[in-house]
Amino acid sequence: MSALLTVTCAVPAAGAVLTAALPAGSNETRRRTTKAVALGVSAVTLVLAAVVATRFDPHGDRFQLTESYSWIRSFGITFSLGVDGIGAVLALLTAVLVPMVILASWHDADPGAAGPDGTFENARRTQGFFALILAVEAMVIVSFYAVDLFVFYVFFEAMLIPMYFLIGGFGDRAGGPDSARQRSYAAVKFLLYNLLGGLVMLAAVIGLYVIAQDQGFGTFDLPTLTSAIADGRLQLSGTAEKALFLGFFFAFAVKAPLWPLHTWLPNAMGESTAGTAVLITAVVDKVGTFAMLRFCLGLFPDASKTFAPAILVLALIGIVYGALLAIGQKDIKRLVAYASISHFGFIIMGIFALTSQGQSGATLYMVNHGLSTAAWMLVAGFLISRRGSRLIADYGGVQKVAPVLAGTFLIGSLATLSLPGLAPFVSEFLVLVGTFTRYPAIGVVATFGIVLAALYALLLYQRTMTGPVRDGVRTMPDLKARELAVVTPLVALTILLGVYPKPLTDLVNPSVNATLSQVHQTDPAPAHPVAATSGGERK
Repeated sequence: MSALLTVTCAVPAAGAVLTAALPAGSNETRRRTTKAVALGVSAVTLVLAAVVATRFDPHGDRFQLTESYSWIRSFGITFSLGVDGIGAVLALLTAVLVPMVILASWHDADPGAAGPDGTFENARRTQGFFALILAVEAMVIVSFYAVDLFVFYVFFEAMLIPMYFLIGGFGDRAGGPDSARQRSYAAVKFLLYNLLGGLVMLAAVIGLYVIAQDQGFGTFDLPTLTSAIADGRLQLSGTAEKALFLGFFFAFAVKAPLWPLHTWLPNAMGESTAGTAVLITAVVDKVGTFAMLRFCLGLFPDASKTFAPAILVLALIGIVYGALLAIGQKDIKRLVAYASISHFGFIIMGIFALTSQGQSGATLYMVNHGLSTAAWMLVAGFLISRRGSRLIADYGGVQKVAPVLAGTFLIGSLATLSLPGLAPFVSEFLVLVGTFTRYPAIGVVATFGIVLAALYALLLYQRTMTGPVRDGVRTMPDLKARELAVVTPLVALTILLGVYPKPLTDLVNPSVNATLSQVHQTDPAPAHPVAATSGGERK
């Protein structure tokens, strides 16, 4: 039995402990050592996640590289890991983004930096900040690899703790004199919303275990449960299945976030550093949409089909609602947050359209949104750190004094509106096609979200980067070498996957097809099939 998955999860966890244990100090040498260790650990994790993805055989078993270690025998709980194509791709996305976040956040936790109110935030500890980032990475990767329901639940909830401290303890310094109180409010709101969802899910996990145990399946092992449900050996009554589905789905919808359970996200992203905001929307939130595919559809196929139309309506509202609020934002970070709510609506719509195109597009959307939003948000963070303000009105004419910064910001903006040739276009196109084939009315209305995305993305670029150079922008430096090292790989991947997404689709499509077979769904037949031809003549 290979231990590759365990090692991949253990490296960032051990790195978090090591980083936190390094000697604290205010001198630059100690801070550089801490940062170098964190960056090195994240680089090793990236290599391991890449090895997992390359060793996964799309034509092999559903779950591969499986590992299982006894944990709580009396309840049938094992520390079981296994990877499918979707989990491999999302874990690799996480491993790609974390080094970028660390590099982008290089000075975000340096002690002695003056805040906007003139005070010095000496309580910041470099060791703690980077240890928390690595801890989040470890817990997210375990969530993507876990094939035991109890293990997944533990890490699904545990990742909230380091995120709480990252938001509340290491928040944005450009938030004004009341920023400490606003950070505290955002952190508490994030924690309470997600804890509530997790508690509801815990009740559903226990309920499923009790029902399964009564029928001779005293286990939390996902492959065992889904197989037993699929062949009828484990039977759930209609009412029980719907109740359990809603328990799981509620937790995932909070984390995703799906309208109307989204209200924690703008506060959390607005009050976080740019790097933490990327962790929230590009990494942690993906666990929610991933879990909808793996657990909701796999464990509760009939309930998934029953609730799919209602979920699609909520996703459609989220698409339009998030985009409209993004257009009206005055704060750059909150604009990106509302744009993400709109994008998550597309992802959830693709999942519950229950078509191969929709679910393949949704999985690609998780990856592509992670890359494009990370690039957009991190460049916005570089911009904000230079000017010391998140308000759009404080900018103007940036492209004349910092053309490289403006150029990369433009690419992020164009990716956000799904310009053809950039990665999000492929995934959004597949989601819309997959939705239209089964729910044409919803697919048509959802396309309106593309128009709104063009509005908020291009208006933001126009108001910040073009026009006369404002006084606070005149001395703004362009991107430095470290910042270019952050942005360049993200931009390159966004372009590469926009013109050649085949490596990702080859990995995820078998898992998508397996998910559809679990819910006993096939793609709808074309409304106007092409007539058979013989010898070039139409019959």
